[in-house]
Amino acid sequence: MKTSTFRFLKDLKKNNNKTWFEKNKSGYLDAKDDAEHFVAQLIEGLGKIDPDIAPLHVKDSTYRIYRDVRFSNDKTPYKTHMGAFLNKGGKKVPTAGYYFHAQPGHSMAGGGLWMPMPAELSKVRQEIDYNFAEWTKILGNRRFKKYFSEGLDKEEILSRPPKGYDAENPAIGFLKLKSFVVTRSLADEMLTSRSLLKEVLNTFESMKEFVYFINRSLE
Repeated sequence: MKTSTFRFLKDLKKNNNKTWFEKNKSGYLDAKDDAEHFVAQLIEGLGKIDPDIAPLHVKDSTYRIYRDVRFSNDKTPYKTHMGAFLNKGGKKVPTAGYYFHAQPGHSMAGGGLWMPMPAELSKVRQEIDYNFAEWTKILGNRRFKKYFSEGLDKEEILSRPPKGYDAENPAIGFLKLKSFVVTRSLADEMLTSRSLLKEVLNTFESMKEFVYFINRSLE
């Protein structure tokens, strides 16, 4: 990604208001074009690894910069990051996928299934319970662990076992999760590096079986 895109996001964080944004609209449009070009490259590259991604268009995977502030205490009007979610069927379909997030100081690559609805959550839990050996093999894969050494995000987790599962279940640590997500941080200098595309694609490739396992449970 261009250095100017990164600079725009930094400046936007300091000046998150409509007056500044309108005055710097050309900078936003340049950054948007740059981000969308990168997402197009991600789709093309990942589509060769995961055929479910190949049919996607950029608009299927990207988000508007304008925040929905109706129910938020934070009334700043614009997101200070640019990101894309590449998943089977596109962002409006509740399937697992691959996520790229560009934000100064907080950039990352990863993905999975974030906060699914109860029906989908139940299906994933059942799949993990039935095929726990396969699940642990995926998470223990050397390449997967290279990029996601800390394993799954455990921020959203039940205090007790979900209904129908015993506390002694070998998989209980995973069955209590509300999301099935992995992330790896990307340093600021990586965002403007020539190796960014290759690095993100390698990260996504390492988690393909993880994404497939989750999506299989939803079908």
